[in-house]
Amino acid sequence: MIQKLIQRVFGRRKAGKGHRAAIIPHPQHGIGRDQIAHSALKVIDKLQEAGYEAFVVGGAVRDLLLGKIPKDFDIATNATPEQVHGLFRRSRIIGRRFKIVHVTFGRDEVIEVTTFRGDSDDGQVIDATGRILHDNVWGSQEQDARRRDFTANALYYNPATQEIIDYHRGVEDIAAKRLVMIGDPSLRYREDPVRMLRAVRLSAKLGLTIDAATSQPIATLAALLKNVPAARLFDEMLKLLFSGHSRQCLQQLRQQGLHHGFFPLLDVIMEQPLGERFVQLALDNTDQRIQADKPVSVGFLFASLLWHEVLASWKDRQATGELPIPALFSAMDEVLAVQEEKLAIPRRYSVTMKEIWALQPRFEQRAGKRPFRLLENPRFRAGYDFLCLRAESGEVEMELAEWWTRFQDVDGAERERMLIKDEAQPAKKRRRRRRKPNAKGGDGAGDAE
Repeated sequence: MIQKLIQRVFGRRKAGKGHRAAIIPHPQHGIGRDQIAHSALKVIDKLQEAGYEAFVVGGAVRDLLLGKIPKDFDIATNATPEQVHGLFRRSRIIGRRFKIVHVTFGRDEVIEVTTFRGDSDDGQVIDATGRILHDNVWGSQEQDARRRDFTANALYYNPATQEIIDYHRGVEDIAAKRLVMIGDPSLRYREDPVRMLRAVRLSAKLGLTIDAATSQPIATLAALLKNVPAARLFDEMLKLLFSGHSRQCLQQLRQQGLHHGFFPLLDVIMEQPLGERFVQLALDNTDQRIQADKPVSVGFLFASLLWHEVLASWKDRQATGELPIPALFSAMDEVLAVQEEKLAIPRRYSVTMKEIWALQPRFEQRAGKRPFRLLENPRFRAGYDFLCLRAESGEVEMELAEWWTRFQDVDGAERERMLIKDEAQPAKKRRRRRRKPNAKGGDGAGDAE
């Protein structure tokens, strides 16, 4: 009875070596050709017309089965990168670890096309830990499915037939809200340690439970992330933080033991009462903006995540006698130096972070011409939003943020009335200038009379 039910759900079988693929027809999965991006259909149709196999693969199929709108539509084919490139005028071959083709539509739409990967050891280059460094071994669709990370990502959709090809019961795992690694998890994590971070992200983003066997080796192998290039770790961190479920991702990182060596200040940040509240507000704000399809700033979020480390160092330096502003800049450099070793934060982001941090003391200055000059600063809006976050978390008085909120909106005369008398710096007494004696021997003052 159970066997008949599984057979009915997974449709007819496709013969092949090793795994037998389930061919799931449209009436059972419900994904129609009209749900695929027009640009992706054009690429698939052209490849198929040229005699190649071509399918929508991975996350797009998974998301459609979950009732979500895919962000990207990636394509897998048996055509080599050179053959794909030859079919599309607006395309280019990229990649060092393995080659892929980017086909461009319009000004900025890109369809990623990958060739089926083989599972032969021929042509693979690995390091001492088992991480694959170079891999341009082509193979069959079945081999390509075996090389993918999770069963939920090893699904192939053919728009021509509207069928899903499933070699590893990914449809079944998606229905069960389960994230399962294909093959031996320990070996797969050694091949690419970033898969551990990907498991966390997909679990948090899609509401999937990481399978016990898939989760078990993670804490033991977490140290392998130290061998991953810092730039690649930074890219993965961006995917985690801008997944629309960043808080859940960071919580999962801690639960899986992945924050040490990846984002080492996370524990320190979350253990500070004010810092925890501040970070939660920043993450929630980012998630809300992403879910509402609004723009977000990488520099602003990283400035938020690391602010309380800067703040702690700044206070310590002032306690030893350093002047406030030099102490702040030294604290910023210290914190960024620690993080750049692990995450390789690009300069364009670190510059933004420092500009936001450097503006914070200036919001305390509400006398004279200084508030007017601050309004004209190109980073004023980011600095002001950061100030509001600090006020909401309880770090500074809400009155300060409210003052700046009103100061922006009122006219010039009202701004003048809002200025706060600067009693901290008493007016300087004007020294009387002594005039030099004139040629006749007078003292100048007397001659003027």
